[in-house]
Amino acid sequence: MNIETGAVLVSLKKHMHWLFRVLLIILGNAFALWLANKYIAGFVLSGNWLQIIFVALILTLLNFFLKPVFTLILGPIIILTLGLGILIVNAIILYLLPILASHIDFLHGSIIIQSIPALFLATLIVSIVNFIIHLAL
Repeated sequence: MNIETGAVLVSLKKHMHWLFRVLLIILGNAFALWLANKYIAGFVLSGNWLQIIFVALILTLLNFFLKPVFTLILGPIIILTLGLGILIVNAIILYLLPILASHIDFLHGSIIIQSIPALFLATLIVSIVNFIIHLAL
C-alpha cells in the first residue's frame, strides 16, 4: 500500500464516520418524534416510517442551520437562565417543523402540534434524546 492509497482510506474513513453520525442523529430525531407522538397528547405524528424519517431529516436540518443563529440571538437569555434558555431555542425549532413540513406535498399534515404545553413537552423529549445521542457520539 502506497502513501496515496493510505491517505485516501483515511479520508474515506473520516467521511464515513461523519455520514454515520448524521444518520444516527436523523434516526434519533425520528425516535424522539415517535416518543413524543406516543406519550404526549396534542402532538400528532401521522404517516409511515418514511414520512417520519423525512420529518426527522427536516428537524435535523433546522437544528444544523437555525439552532446556531437562534442560540447567538438568545445568548444573553441562555446565560441568564444558566442554560435552560436553550429549551426556548429548541421549542422555536420544533414550532417551525410543522410549518415547513406542511409545505412539502407528501408530508402535509404528517406532524401537528395542537397546544403550547404539547410543544414544550415534546421539546423536552426531543432535547433529552438529542442530548443522549450527542453524548454517545
